Amino acid sequence: MRLFFKTKSKPTFSELLTSCFDDSQSWRNREDDLEALVTLVELIRPSKIKKLQTVDLQEIISFLKENDSCRTQFSIYIKEILRGKKFSKILSDAAILQDVDFIFEVKKRIFSKFLPYQPQKNTLEYVLNQVFYNRDDALWINRIQSNQLGELYTLLEFKSIYETAAANTNLSELLIAMSLLTQRISGRAMETDVLKMVPEFDDFESPFGAFEKELLQIGDKIRNSDLHYIKPDNLSYAQVLVLHKQCEAFVDKAFHNSSKYGISLRVNQNLLKIRQQLDRLKHLIPLLIVDKQQDIKANGIALALQLIRYNCYKNNVRKFIGESTQLISYEITQHTAKTGEHYITETRSEYFKMFRTAMGGGFIVGIMCIIKVLLSKVDASFFGHAFLYSMNYAFGFIVIYLLGFTLATKQPAMTAAALIKALEEGEIKQGKDSEKYQAFAILFARVFRSQFIAFVGNVIMAFPISLLGIWLIDYTLDYNIAATKWKNLLVDLSPIHSLAILHSAIAGVFLFLSGIISGSVANRDKHNQVYFRIAEHPGLKRSFGKLRTLKLAKLYEKRWAGIISNFWFGIFMGSIGSIGLFLGLNLDIRHITFASGNLALGLYGANYAISNSMLFWGIFGIGIIGLVNFMVSFSLSLGLAFRSRAISVFELKFVTASIWKHFKARPISFFFPTEKKIKSVTVENYLNTEKKE
Repeated sequence: MRLFFKTKSKPTFSELLTSCFDDSQSWRNREDDLEALVTLVELIRPSKIKKLQTVDLQEIISFLKENDSCRTQFSIYIKEILRGKKFSKILSDAAILQDVDFIFEVKKRIFSKFLPYQPQKNTLEYVLNQVFYNRDDALWINRIQSNQLGELYTLLEFKSIYETAAANTNLSELLIAMSLLTQRISGRAMETDVLKMVPEFDDFESPFGAFEKELLQIGDKIRNSDLHYIKPDNLSYAQVLVLHKQCEAFVDKAFHNSSKYGISLRVNQNLLKIRQQLDRLKHLIPLLIVDKQQDIKANGIALALQLIRYNCYKNNVRKFIGESTQLISYEITQHTAKTGEHYITETRSEYFKMFRTAMGGGFIVGIMCIIKVLLSKVDASFFGHAFLYSMNYAFGFIVIYLLGFTLATKQPAMTAAALIKALEEGEIKQGKDSEKYQAFAILFARVFRSQFIAFVGNVIMAFPISLLGIWLIDYTLDYNIAATKWKNLLVDLSPIHSLAILHSAIAGVFLFLSGIISGSVANRDKHNQVYFRIAEHPGLKRSFGKLRTLKLAKLYEKRWAGIISNFWFGIFMGSIGSIGLFLGLNLDIRHITFASGNLALGLYGANYAISNSMLFWGIFGIGIIGLVNFMVSFSLSLGLAFRSRAISVFELKFVTASIWKHFKARPISFFFPTEKKIKSVTVENYLNTEKKE
């Protein structure tokens, strides 16, 4: 355990402090100046931090009170370590986005976790990196009792941070960091892409410039005054608080307008960085205010705690990804929520309309199944087959989409966001949580029965179309295209004789990704004003006329995101098998509708001479594949929707209980429409209908 205690694994506080600080030379003769402090922090650091309520320093405090010489030497030691150490960079940079490039920032933070950046030894950041290197140090530091921190501050005779504002002092470093933050905020807020998000401020003076000027004036007053701080009734301080709120309102409005104008990841990162810097200043500005004498000590302790906390969180990857992607994911799921509402049947007429459109989707898939078997016979490389399969899937899915047909399991990625939207609306409109979850359960029943009838429509049409297609080819060309592939086609459906469950889960992931792509493309086009740019394109207006150009723009706005989504869904589905072969892994996809078509092809290829066991597992496998498709895509989409709206996943417990309660009360509603016509999708209307019934 370090150089002080070679024979003991872990010393006590008294042993450590006595050995290191019994006289003025004990700690001065050590090669590593920080070794004693690092060892002391290791002794204080709790083993189970997250379960700990408070951290008790009474043993150290009592020892220092009883041993005046050790206390004196320890005080000198701490002051020697901290003397002249610069820390303005921690306040201005640590735990704040350093680059708007999302990927670069993620890579930099991950790399720094394994190989931390080490600044110059004359900085406080170096000291904190060496002493508080554990990622949970900020947690237990914040759980030290404030009265004990005050006692330590007094015992170690720390000087006031307001003693002088000369260069390289604590107050000077604080003012430098605040000045740097305001300049960065002001410059970034004036960028064109940021201003475009808040046209409401076009006719007003930017609050950021005024905020910067006012804060700089306060800094000058503090440097030139005898007290080196300001009182809470200072007019400049009141003005700074007002301007700070206006800057926050600017950023909030920009984020709010993302639903109207869309938002790019770059603009999101810019706004997020401004918000982080404003939040940092919100915590630093109060350190300039002293009302009572005890505030001097309290502000000094608060500054120290903030420095430790900021330095500990500077490489936090999870928080960075969460903050950076929440708004983008919200805008994506907003689009999918609007789209998903069309996939939720309400009345019997809508229910059977879904059945008819699902049959149309099954018709196209039946043809795609035959085409894929024919393409498998083409003599091509892995890449060649991946390309051919991908184009078959992609154009087939696009045709299904453009004709208004329905592909089973495509809905969950969309309807999950619509469900969360209902839960979110219920949280706002309802006073009782039980009613909110009840409304969610009612909507979930509608989603489930919509998915169920889509399954039925796809399956009962894909099977006969595939069977008819392979029979026509055999009848016309006297060639059974599945004669050599029938066994693989049937075995691949069995959940116990193949990896059908894994492969159907992979398909579920791709279904989820296709929903993400759809929302992402819609958000990107909205932010880039693609619809407006097409409608006002001078060349198109001269060539096609204003009316046709406007129709083209509307068609693009309505269809393009769906076309791109289905195209990439086809690429994912068609290429995964070849990628698996290339990597030596058994990767493939299983989709309920294609499984139905493949069952028909397998039966015909075997001339219907298959065992009852193989037939049973084939039929049973279709149901399992559909269930896994639904569960995976829906779960992923639901998780994204929960996170994008900052709803705790713990609510799933109550949601699940409410769904089960509703299922026991009205099980038929999960498979067939039983409610009366409801005018809108709002939670309030659902509840009103339930009460009437």
